[in-house]
This record gives sequence, structure tokens and C-alpha cells, in this order.
Amino acid sequence: MITLQSELRIEGYVIVSADGMLADARHVMPETLKFPGDQRFFGEALDRADLIVHGRNSFEDQPNSPQRRRIVVTRKVAAVAPDPSNPNATLWNPAGAAFDQACAGAGVADGTAAIIGGPEVFALFFDRFDTFWLSQAPQVRLPGGEPCFPGVPAQSPEQILAAHGLRACEVELLDPAAAVSVTAWRRGSTSEV
Repeated sequence: MITLQSELRIEGYVIVSADGMLADARHVMPETLKFPGDQRFFGEALDRADLIVHGRNSFEDQPNSPQRRRIVVTRKVAAVAPDPSNPNATLWNPAGAAFDQACAGAGVADGTAAIIGGPEVFALFFDRFDTFWLSQAPQVRLPGGEPCFPGVPAQSPEQILAAHGLRACEVELLDPAAAVSVTAWRRGSTSEV
């Protein structure tokens, strides 16, 4: 149940290892997957966003995090409810309410929603992303880790994004020493990398 009537632009953000993982086997993002250039890119993007959307295990852990308006995807509520532990957060169960209802609960009707994970949360928006920012750390491997999307590693993150109508566009090198880059995957774009 993810009908969208609002004027929100939907953007996704993730950094993945060479094997498509966003976390280790303990479901924790290891220090080996954190790079200053990517952290800066991610933080600046979230500072521009009007709304952050994530699951209960995903968060950005940055100085501005407590001030950001957010929706936390959870099964602990029937539909939409205020988060009793965070006045800037709204709890949303996609099985009980449309995304627009969650946005209304969060007080956001337009601007940009930044979807930051985890895998099942990304899957909710696969056919709605305007842009997905896929950062890749090709020198990091996380065997037995948590895949960034359902379907990884049987398919690569790139194959999954392409299957949902997104095309690789511009690429930016974020950390030259570690070869970490971010690729903008855009809906309906005709230019490819």
C-alpha cells in the first residue's frame, strides 16, 4: 500500500561493498564501509532532504540526525503513529496505511524524501524512486553480510535498479584512494554511464 499523491521527490541512498552488502553478518555497518567522502556526500544530501525514511535498524548517526523529520517503517503500529521517543519521527506500517498518510502524519507534503534503508524499505520504493544514489566500495567485501536489496547477491544492485526502470547516469568519485564512487540511477533518463 504505497500510493503517492504528494509532490515528494523520492531519492534513495546506500553504500555497498563489492559483493552488494550494506552491513556485516551482525546487521551492522562496519567501519570498513565508512569513507569520509561518502559520509560527506550522504550528510549533505540528508541536510537538503525534507523527510528521511528508514527501517528500525537504519539511521544516519550524524550531528543533525535529531533535528531531521523522519518516518520509521515498522510493524509495531497498525498504520501511522507518532514515535513516543522522538518528536520528529512518525511510525509507519505500510500494511496498514499508504505512504501519503505517513507523510501527512509527519507533516510533509512536498520536497524530497530520502530513503536510507534497509533492504525491505528500499523495496517499497523500487518503482517510485526518482533517483537512487548507489555508492560503491569496490575494495570492501562482506561475506555473509546483509544485502542492500532483496534479490542480492543472485542479482547485482545495478541489475535490480535497472529492472525497476532506473538508468545509470552521472558518476562521482568520492574517495580516490579507496575507489569509492556514487552513481546516480535516474528514472526515465536516456543517458547512461
